[in-house]
Amino acid sequence: MPRNNADTAVITPVAPGAISGRPRKPKAEGAASRLWKASPLTFVTLIAAAIVSFFPFYWMVVIASRTNDAIGSVPPPLTPGGNLIDNAKRVLDNENAAFLTGLTNSLIISTVVTVAVVFFSSLAGFAFAKLRFRGQNAMLLIILATMMVPVQLGLIPLYQMMVKFGWQNQLQAVIVPSLVSAWGVFMMRQYVSQTVPDELIEASRVDGASTWRIYWSIVMPALRPAAAVLGLFIFMQTWNDFLWPLTVLQDPANPTVQISLRSLNQAYYTDYSQVFAGTALATVPLAIVFILFGRQIISGIMEGAVKA
Repeated sequence: MPRNNADTAVITPVAPGAISGRPRKPKAEGAASRLWKASPLTFVTLIAAAIVSFFPFYWMVVIASRTNDAIGSVPPPLTPGGNLIDNAKRVLDNENAAFLTGLTNSLIISTVVTVAVVFFSSLAGFAFAKLRFRGQNAMLLIILATMMVPVQLGLIPLYQMMVKFGWQNQLQAVIVPSLVSAWGVFMMRQYVSQTVPDELIEASRVDGASTWRIYWSIVMPALRPAAAVLGLFIFMQTWNDFLWPLTVLQDPANPTVQISLRSLNQAYYTDYSQVFAGTALATVPLAIVFILFGRQIISGIMEGAVKA
């Protein structure tokens, strides 16, 4: 028997916020509004921290662009001068410092060490995170234990090894001991464990992919943010390393950039404008690396952030 129209109930969907009388904000808009509700004190603190962090670099440029008398003037100058190019030329022409050779050597050493550490650390991190083999946990503990040994304790035996190999005063004496990083292995192992699911590895093996193909085609693309962060840290650490190159590179004609900067300081007189100009030149490659890999570095640092 057919029903009447009066017996048929029509349910009309209620718009969000209709009951309360106020439209509900979209989730993205609400998150944006929460983001911009920072107090003025927060912005003042961030601006002050940025100024304090940037001021040493600005002061370096100011002194590098002035004469040596500016370092002791009262009040000190706060604006750059016009002698930056002249001071840079004096640094490059200083035969005792061999600055161009130091820049070239540091660039070669830092690039080779960075590429090697990223490659071996990602490979070992993939093995410790996704492969199963005998002695896996014991080997990982041994690698982590090496991080607790101070670097200074290994200088003498490592130097004796370099002498026996005949690598004294050669770049491989600085490169080879730094090709693997225990901290890099641990970092990559943790990143692979959280980023690459086991199901993806198993599916690749079902499709017939070898272990090397899985690492190169699946794991390595997923590790790009972490590899960029690790590469930047290793490049900076190697570029700024001073103690080990000073120990093994005793030839003044074959220094690294940090040894060249040390050679700018004379025994009885220090030309601060020349020292600061050399420091500014030595900072340029680090700034270029950070600019080139900035996006990957920021995304890698934010990878572990809590998502609202």
